[in-house]
Amino acid sequence: MKAIPISPKATKKPFIIISIPAYNEERDIGRTIIEIKEALKESSYNYKILVLNDGSRDNTIKVAEEQGAIVVSHRRNKGLAETFRSEMKECLERKADIIVHTDADGQYDPRHIPQLIEKVQQGYDLILGSRFRGKIQHMPFTKRFGNILFSKVLSSLTKVRITDSTTGFRAFTAELAREIDFINTFTYTQEQIIKAAKQGFKIVEIPIASRRTRKSRLFKSPLQYAVKAWINIFRIYRNYEPLQFFGKIGLSFFGIGALLGVWLVYRFITLGNVGRLPTTVLSALFMLVGIQIILFGFLADMINNRKM
Repeated sequence: MKAIPISPKATKKPFIIISIPAYNEERDIGRTIIEIKEALKESSYNYKILVLNDGSRDNTIKVAEEQGAIVVSHRRNKGLAETFRSEMKECLERKADIIVHTDADGQYDPRHIPQLIEKVQQGYDLILGSRFRGKIQHMPFTKRFGNILFSKVLSSLTKVRITDSTTGFRAFTAELAREIDFINTFTYTQEQIIKAAKQGFKIVEIPIASRRTRKSRLFKSPLQYAVKAWINIFRIYRNYEPLQFFGKIGLSFFGIGALLGVWLVYRFITLGNVGRLPTTVLSALFMLVGIQIILFGFLADMINNRKM
């Protein structure tokens, strides 16, 4: 179902929830909430700030509540993807019309929040705050390279120009939050973009300013980030374009087998005999495996289309 645009002239003001996942963020969460309030001080928005505490062991809850935020907590740390699911559940139960999602560490400048909300009111369903179209104070090379790679893959899959696929600074409608189910256990960022595009929701980016913050807690090293980046790219292709994913692998196997077969035919023409029985068996095996993988891709694509 496609979201109904919210008119800025509507009689009833949309209810906005600004949702913040937090895990041991006592140092930054208070300042982040204060900055959000400051950014919205001159607006007439009807909004609440929700902090989803993911099993923090410090004073995150106390600091957030002192600044007037609604705090909902996991009893133990469940990770980013599960916390995002909990955020969506809470926001929908509280009847939010628009959900703005940001980070607790103050990486994203809250002054852009009104711009995100304005785009939703203009009829867009998912608005992404792009650091790559705006200003990045600091980002390690491996993370920057991985983000660019992710964005190119997602742009190819969704047919929407995406420059920052891993941004956590985004706004979206309740309809989009309600209709998208998440299966990824690591992060939500790319999956939400892909499923929104596949289901016909309108996606747009706005340029934002990004600040330098503490080191990421998701990745222990650049190597780990690179490995997980490639794994996620393969998962994206596998889950959302299975025919392309398995088709390319199958064609590669079939192509190797066919090349071996051509070489054997050449030997037969030039030498009068084939010989090389192991090579003949290997050629047939490669082509057979390739055909099976392609057929598996068709089956996976059929199942995937039923789920969408």
